Amino acid sequence: MDNLSKANTTFALNLFKKLSENANTQNLFFSPLSISSALSMVFLGAKGNTAAQMAKVLSLDEVEEIHNGYQSLISEINKPGTNYVLRIANRLYGEKTFKFLATFIDSCQKFYHAELKQLDFSRAAEDSRKYINSWVEEKTEGKIQNLLAQGVVDSMTRLVLVNAIYFKGNWATQFNKDCTVERQFKINKNESKPVQMMFKEAKFNISYVADFQTQILDLPYVDNETSMIILLPDEIQDNSTGLEQVRHLY
Repeated sequence: MDNLSKANTTFALNLFKKLSENANTQNLFFSPLSISSALSMVFLGAKGNTAAQMAKVLSLDEVEEIHNGYQSLISEINKPGTNYVLRIANRLYGEKTFKFLATFIDSCQKFYHAELKQLDFSRAAEDSRKYINSWVEEKTEGKIQNLLAQGVVDSMTRLVLVNAIYFKGNWATQFNKDCTVERQFKINKNESKPVQMMFKEAKFNISYVADFQTQILDLPYVDNETSMIILLPDEIQDNSTGLEQVRHLY
């Protein structure tokens, strides 16, 4: 899955740069894997110039190998018997009056574990929207509700692509809630804002990338199978934000 890993990393960094262009002072939260796997699923049905453009954006070279890579990756992510909950689910919703190629439907199921559900967008758009939202709410254990706002789906909708990812785990070394206090978080050299900060004294894997002037912390969950990776740029010396600093690293 090396090619898939490289493609996803390149796509994630390019997408991060794009999303952060006009969000320098805002929090930015997204799942590159969710977006790339969902688009790669649609890529199964693309041809010609559309396929070429999608392959470029997704940084895909060995196309067949990429689909096989997703098949293995999604199976690994959804494996049972772990001490954490990590689930990823894809689904396509198509207009019921449209005929979708059987080869496309079969490939979506084979490589992405994704079903194509046909709904009556043309005559029952609102019911279709509610149906999709219910699926997302179920797959995220109720964490994401009303994903599609009223009016997003209408009688002209022909295809809706949905991805849901859910993670729940316990830290390998727990934080003490009583140690959480409000402290100032530096936005840039001249600005800061109060936020709730957790504190813990323990041994963690940490590295420093001198070329990027950035510290990297590995914060593991139970059994050390999964981790949160935190990047912290050095002290900001100008009016740029941490988000801008990280964006310019790549």
